Formats: sequence, structure tokens, C-alpha cells
Amino acid sequence: MSANTFGKRFCFTTWGESHGKAIGCVVDGCPSTIELTEADIQPFLDKRKPGQSKFTTQRMEDDRVEILSGTFEGKTTGAPISLIIYNTNQKSEDYGDIASKFRPGHADYAYMQKYGIRDYRGGGRSSARETAMRVAAGAIATKVIAKFLPKVKIFSYLTQIGKMPENEQNFNEAEIENNPFFAADKNIVPKWEEYLMQIRKSGSSLGGIVKTIIEGLPAGFGEPIYYKLDSILANAMMSINAVKGVEIGAGSLSASLEGVENADEMFYENGKVVFKTNNNGGITGGISTGQNVVIKTFIKPTSSILVPRHTIDVENNNTTIITKGRHDPCVAIRAVPVCTAMSACTIADMLLLNYKY
Repeated sequence: MSANTFGKRFCFTTWGESHGKAIGCVVDGCPSTIELTEADIQPFLDKRKPGQSKFTTQRMEDDRVEILSGTFEGKTTGAPISLIIYNTNQKSEDYGDIASKFRPGHADYAYMQKYGIRDYRGGGRSSARETAMRVAAGAIATKVIAKFLPKVKIFSYLTQIGKMPENEQNFNEAEIENNPFFAADKNIVPKWEEYLMQIRKSGSSLGGIVKTIIEGLPAGFGEPIYYKLDSILANAMMSINAVKGVEIGAGSLSASLEGVENADEMFYENGKVVFKTNNNGGITGGISTGQNVVIKTFIKPTSSILVPRHTIDVENNNTTIITKGRHDPCVAIRAVPVCTAMSACTIADMLLLNYKY
């Protein structure tokens, strides 16, 4: 299996499977003398780890990270940083019934067609458990950004579950950390709770939309043509499990706007450039404008559900399938910190491509 590495200068390679002994990653390209310990990484992982509420999978993993290399006396050395998290709460027996069947909408069938073998225990390499290491890499990327671009702030929040969006007029960044949905609209939380519990009891699942904001990014950030900032951010988000779409700024809405509506008018006021709107999401020509970079990531419903679905088995026999075990009724919830991490890794990579240190 190839293509397990993200980035050019700040890059990371993840390894491990959902029900293997451990998962891990190697972060390469991190500058030296950046303060880094497990305590710097753990809070990021704690936001993503499973079993934190009744609205996520009940698999209980502490996700305690260990740094195996790349630091000395609490600072990075410039050498590759190796990280590991041991799996402690696998229940592989839950997957015995689907060992010879393919879950519709899951990676099972595609993996078998490509590799001729698949780890059916939790999806193996295709499991969202791999994203824990993206979050760990994102924590390191955040430290890199803080050193060279201290005004940059990256955060994400859930804007929609299933067919139920938040009210954008109620946006309050301070609320994001106060509820299990990472919602910025506190009024939507009880509605989402009721909605998701009904879906969970029915044995089905829901998708969702995550919005990511990158504040304070200077103008002129990014590369033209084939390494555009928006294209790399889209690539980063599309690489996350269950993601089926990404929008920058107005995104698909821009196709229905007229040019007079979509153009982000510019003015020079009080010694700086200001914009009337931000339909382009802070990026034009693949390069940042100095406005907030705005990304929407669209995540499909979890494929492992208890409602019987038609499928085939490994011998191409028609059959039906239900998936037992512990699964997220809405995997978009735990994707929120993953979107933040992948954005941070992208910005750190772009930064080091253009920064001499």
C-alpha cells in the first residue's frame, strides 16, 4: 500500500490498523528547538478520541500518545518525530459475521478489489481510527505555525447534522468547546441530541458538515497552478475518511451567482486593504488574500449500521448484512478536530516551503 504520506516539507506518514496492536505516525520536516512533549499533543487527541459521549462510538480508547524519537529535553531536534498510540479496547469478535460480506458504502469491496485481501476487523486501514495520528501530527503543525505565524488561528465546528443545519446568526465561537457536537450555536444542541438519538435507536446513521476557519493568514500564502492553497486544503480534507465534498468560500453557491454578486469588492481604508465580501473564501488564484480562509467539509453517514442492507459476499452471492459493534451514529462529530488538524498540517507545509529558518 502506497500514498500514506501527506505534505512536502512538513510531512507525516501514518501506519497501523483499527484492530492492530497500535497506530502511529512519523512527522518529518519539523524545525528544531520547538518545545514539544506528549502533554502538548494529548489535548488535541482528547477532542477526537472515542467514547466521550452517547453520540459517538462507545469504543473506549484513552489514545495516550508516546513520543519515540525526534525530541530532546522537551524540544524538537529536527529529526523525524515518531509517535505511537497503543490500541487497548478492540472487540474483533463483533466483526465475525461480516468477514465474508461487504458493507455497502464502506471501503470493504474496493479494498478487496485493489489488494485481494482486507482486514474486516473494523475496516483495518480504512477505519477512521487512523485519523487519531493525523490529529497528533496536526498538534505538532500547530506548534510550528505558532512559532513562525503567531497571529494564525485555526478552528472548526459542526454546522449541520443530517438535514438539520445550525442557525448561523447564533454563531458563538466560545460555545464550540461547551457541547459534545462542537456546535457554535448553543440553541441547536438539544435539537441535534434528540435527532441523533432517534437515528441511533433506529439503527441508522447521519452525515454532517464541518466548517473550518483559518484566521490571520497573511496575503500571498500559497503556490500557483498545481500547488494552490485551496487545492491542497481540498486534498487534505478529501483524504479524511467519509468525506465526499469540500467547498472553499461560497463553494457550489458561486455557480449560481452573477459576477456582480460573487466579486469580492476591495477598498483601501485606514492604511490597509479591506474586502466587502469573502465569496472566494480568502483564496484567489491559489494564493491567500489575507481574509479568513473558509472551508466546508461534507461527510457522509457512517456505513456500519444495524439496518439490514442488500450486498454480496466474497463469492459474489447476493445476501444481506447488518453491522454489529460500536460505531459512530454521526462520524462528522469526531471529524471536527481532524479537519482542524489537516488544515494545520497544510498551513505548516506551505509555511516551510516558503520560510527560511
